[in-house]
Amino acid sequence: MAKNKPNENKSKIPSALAKSDDGTIQITFTIPTDIIAKEKKEVMKELAKEIEIPGFRKGMAPVEKVEEKVSKESLYEKILNKILPLELSNAFKKYNIKPVIYPRLELLSSKEGENWQIRITTCELPEVELGDYKKAISQKKMVNAIWTPEKGNEKKEDAKPTQADKESEVIKTLVEIAKIKIPKPLKDEEVNSRLSRLLEQIEKLGLTLDNYLASIGKTSLTLREEYEKEASDSLTIELALNKIADEEKIEIKEEEIDKAINATSGDSKLSEKLQNPEQRRAIASILRRREALGKLVSLIQ
Repeated sequence: MAKNKPNENKSKIPSALAKSDDGTIQITFTIPTDIIAKEKKEVMKELAKEIEIPGFRKGMAPVEKVEEKVSKESLYEKILNKILPLELSNAFKKYNIKPVIYPRLELLSSKEGENWQIRITTCELPEVELGDYKKAISQKKMVNAIWTPEKGNEKKEDAKPTQADKESEVIKTLVEIAKIKIPKPLKDEEVNSRLSRLLEQIEKLGLTLDNYLASIGKTSLTLREEYEKEASDSLTIELALNKIADEEKIEIKEEEIDKAINATSGDSKLSEKLQNPEQRRAIASILRRREALGKLVSLIQ
């Protein structure tokens, strides 16, 4: 991981930027002791107003007594919450970084009387190279759909590829031709999200993770490896379709978003939740990718 020389900003907190080949971004901050002491003093004043100490009126206990009641982890977290938001914003502007995931924070050093070192890890959207994807997809020749009993007396040679068959072929092609270096933090976030959903489902079934893994004949390691492959493919497809939607200048109207939300009208709470700006943007992104996929499917003969 190549490192740039440390930079000083107006806040007197030096930072150093490092980028890896896969697009992972790390920024290390060195927070001087005087800034730590100043923010700690402010935090302790605030805590003194909230914490009750036997023998003292609320808000009147000595700072030393208050500090005894606060864990180091909680105290450090509050101090950093006062310092880092502005520092991160300044660093992103200074290094011209547009993060796509919430930064992960590591407290590297926090010894009493010494400068603190904090490292944040994040990433930007990777470059997407698709080559002549339209040609690659248009040259695909769909074989007849596989005959199944559900199709009744329909002969195998008469079975035509379905829309789902064509979409599957397009997606497979995109995964094959796309050249994308997916940053590890982005992949990790997707994997962890999938694992969290799985754990929720397992808990609802009243199972433990060990019991579940035993039932499917996998270990936690093989499960994660499987999820990493799925996450890589999923992110590749998402990024590729986003790029194609940009190239095709696909725009989603507000009415289309409303229509998608209204499709969940059976669940009023869900519909209400989907109305917030962040969710509406997410729905618009999904609809853009769906439209891009539809355009690609139309290329298949």
